[in-house]
Amino acid sequence: MAHRIFTTSFASVYPLYVAKAERKGRTKDEVDEIIRWLTGFDDEALARHLDEQTTFEEFFEDADLNPRVSAITGVVCGVRVEDIEDPLMQKIRSLDKLIDELAKGKAMPKILREA
Repeated sequence: MAHRIFTTSFASVYPLYVAKAERKGRTKDEVDEIIRWLTGFDDEALARHLDEQTTFEEFFEDADLNPRVSAITGVVCGVRVEDIEDPLMQKIRSLDKLIDELAKGKAMPKILREA
C-alpha cells in the first residue's frame, strides 16, 4: 500500500517547509533554491506544481533530480535517508533533510552539497 504522503499535494506541505525555515531566520527564497537544486525545476515549474496542487508522486515524477542527491545522508524522522528502500519516499525524505539543514543554520553551499 502506498504511503499517504505520496498522494498528498506538494502545495499543502510547501508552506510548512517555508514556515520551518522562517522560524529559524531563513527565507522562502532559500527554501525555493533548495527545491530547485534538488528537482531541477525553475521558478515557473515550481509555481506550476504549487498552483496545480500536484501530489508528491507527480512532483517527483516531473523532477530531474540533481546528480548529487546521493550525497544527502543522515537521519530524518528517525530513519537514515540513504537506507530508505522506496525511491519516492527517499526523495521526499531527502527534501525533508535539506529543509532541516536549512532550519539548523547550515550554510547554503553545504546544504547544496557544493563542498
